[in-house]
Amino acid sequence: MFQKILVANRGEIALRVIRAAREMGIGTVAIHSTADSDAMHVRMADEAVCIGPAPSSDSYLRIPAIIAACEITGADAIHPGYGFLSENAAFVQALEDHDIAFIGPTAEHIRIMGDKITAKDTMIKLGVPCVPGSDGGVPTLEEAKKIGEDFGYPVIVKATAGGGGRGMKVAMTADDMEMAYRTARSESKAAFGNDEVYIEKYLTTPRHIEIQVFGDGRGNAVHLGERDCSLQRRHQKVFEEAPGPCISPEERAEIGRVCAEAVAKINYVGAGTIEFLYEKGEFYFIEMNTRLQVEHPVTEAIFGVDLVREQIRVAEGHPLSFKQDDLQINGHAIEVRINAETFPGFAPRPGKITAYHAPGGLGVRMDSALYDGYSIPPYYDSLIGKLIVHAPDRQAALARLNRALGELIVDGVETTVPLFHALLQEPDVLTGDYTIHWLEHWLDQKFSK
Repeated sequence: MFQKILVANRGEIALRVIRAAREMGIGTVAIHSTADSDAMHVRMADEAVCIGPAPSSDSYLRIPAIIAACEITGADAIHPGYGFLSENAAFVQALEDHDIAFIGPTAEHIRIMGDKITAKDTMIKLGVPCVPGSDGGVPTLEEAKKIGEDFGYPVIVKATAGGGGRGMKVAMTADDMEMAYRTARSESKAAFGNDEVYIEKYLTTPRHIEIQVFGDGRGNAVHLGERDCSLQRRHQKVFEEAPGPCISPEERAEIGRVCAEAVAKINYVGAGTIEFLYEKGEFYFIEMNTRLQVEHPVTEAIFGVDLVREQIRVAEGHPLSFKQDDLQINGHAIEVRINAETFPGFAPRPGKITAYHAPGGLGVRMDSALYDGYSIPPYYDSLIGKLIVHAPDRQAALARLNRALGELIVDGVETTVPLFHALLQEPDVLTGDYTIHWLEHWLDQKFSK
């Protein structure tokens, strides 16, 4: 059993891990930049180590400093949270070299799934349905144009090392291909240091459906249903729910079986999410995230499991504590991501919190590192909280979300709370009738004038 876990992250996800470890009787170490010296995760951990100045490149992404913090404090394991180094194979390899356990998958699995082309090839071999597209990278514009003609427009050009919507450009017609190809490569080079791109058929009315999987590295794996994350802005999720309002029990069982069998075959260890585009009853693999997702609480709510606790257990070498037949869906859950941003402009607005009150009551969970007087630093992601509600059915969950949003108080900075108040007035949101393009179209219609 681990004696002490260092949490290589910040904010609400660092708190989430610290709480799970504390319930398991495991000591915790927080790392922080100079900008986060008064952060809540620093206050909540048993120990804290400053690892550098404010920029993440000088602190939360500094592998030698994080390893040194482990050695100084005697931490025998690291939980990466999400973002930062959570899907960095070199980080995991460095931990192995220093005999520090990583609470997550192996470096090999992170490498495989971190490259979009290799991930797609692997999933095809494992029997997971994929979007039709190029066989590997597309090195020239001429080849890109030929692929567009062969598949038929529209197509999407994607960075092989991409994520978060960067390095992705749509070519609706042949005339768009040169701009899409060159822009995607340029963005990919700037963001990831790798300008390789590939091309896929662009689905016009898909939903974003992701399957939560979990393996113990012993050939055992399960799925925990799906999450619908279709309400997105610039490929960034803002509203997630489970189960998906458009997925039938038969579809859930089949795609879940396929995903669980796939990760079992490769002896995957820990939590993972296999993401799909879903259109007209068909699933098309787009990527696998080899980490805990921001939206994991909705899955925890409907299945009554603690995914972080299970991550720690399997990293310690234990088998999964549940089997597929043990996992039964109970009710409906929704999460909204609350950012310190203007609305509708979505410009970051860091600043000092002058008043904070979290909503409560039955079926309400607020994951946040805010407190009265806290100053949100300008150096990191603008996510400041996740409001999660759980109720017997979707309509009850929507009503509970509306009530909880009304109770939430965040003064001193602008937030995206007004976005969710507005969305809960929209018939398409109330009925669950939307695609991944719905939110951007709605924003254009409402606020572009």
